[in-house]
Amino acid sequence: MSDSTTIIEKIASNADTSAEAMAVLPNLVGLSREQLKEKVTALGIEGFRANQMWQAMYTRGATDFSQMSNIKKETQSLLANHFSIARAGVSRNAVSFDQTQKWLLKFADGNEVETVFIPDSNRGTLCVSSQVGCTLACTFCHTGTQRLVRNLTPGEIITQVLVARDGLGEWAGTTGKTKTQTHGKITRETPDRQLTNIVFMGMGEPMFNYDNVVAACRIMMDSDGLALSRRKITVSTSGVVPRIRDLAKDVGVNLAISLHAVTDELRDVIVPINRKYPIAELLDACREYVRLVPSRRIMFEYVMLNGVNDSPEDAHKLVKLLEGIPSKVNLIPFNPWPGAPYTCSSNNRIHAFGRILIAGGIASPIRKTRGEDIMAACGQLKSMSELKKGQKVRL
Repeated sequence: MSDSTTIIEKIASNADTSAEAMAVLPNLVGLSREQLKEKVTALGIEGFRANQMWQAMYTRGATDFSQMSNIKKETQSLLANHFSIARAGVSRNAVSFDQTQKWLLKFADGNEVETVFIPDSNRGTLCVSSQVGCTLACTFCHTGTQRLVRNLTPGEIITQVLVARDGLGEWAGTTGKTKTQTHGKITRETPDRQLTNIVFMGMGEPMFNYDNVVAACRIMMDSDGLALSRRKITVSTSGVVPRIRDLAKDVGVNLAISLHAVTDELRDVIVPINRKYPIAELLDACREYVRLVPSRRIMFEYVMLNGVNDSPEDAHKLVKLLEGIPSKVNLIPFNPWPGAPYTCSSNNRIHAFGRILIAGGIASPIRKTRGEDIMAACGQLKSMSELKKGQKVRL
């Protein structure tokens, strides 16, 4: 047995142990502050302890009540007898040559999802999943070939952030680099984070798990915990129009739209939800979003499919469609996966498309493909448990 095989099996064993720990007792990760206080006071513990627990979980990365040194041992034991703050298990952790990381996480019921960290020179972005599988069946997306199993809970979404910060070693006290942050009247020294941005662009359609995604966003934005600005969180949708307006009112984070076509005829095929919410209706909702959240610019995702949606005519139509919407278009080179029905547009074709958008006043960066060698690039995610049913996968 090779060393790499041994390492993978050890990680899988730890994942099973962590998943079992999540299942034994009710987990407090993902509860709102109010819900956490209710759980604590129901045990006869002072309500202010909930704030101390919150900070321990989300500022210092506590994984066990015994690590909450500001709470007396008797209270720690009482909490440990009734609750858990265990993480999801890490079945596998793959690292790309470009330092992109992908974690395969196992939950209490045995289901698995993937989350991806993409480091850059001035930021680090974590791509989180919102569902196990997906129901949308977008034809260019590998995740769309995996059936929808269920929604993730707020805790299962948040645990993806916690596991990533574990792996990056950036909890308070674990890194020598710090920076000063001010929240209202409070100024404090915090670790200089590698993980600075969250995007809901992993497995699943976030708007079909709306309540849990919003609950997770609120925990991410809490200034006494993970302390991410709403400007650093992006929720992506393939076009669930009614929830776009709700998102503006409820959390006002960044909005990304998986557009990928400029006509209803084509979008009906490659993004089937378009049959329910056509392009004109979708763009009207985007205009409403920027009216309700005027400081935001909509990000439109556009995957470049050779001979399908990449002509100069398509580019000119896209400019016209987006008139009046503060926007940026991310041009995404198609990332291949086994059995994919498309190929990627040529480099020249992609740049020509982008030049037309720029001439029309629309920023159009070409997204650099990251983590392709570990199947972590855009459109490639599919839980390893599904992949390995049909083939042996090496990490």
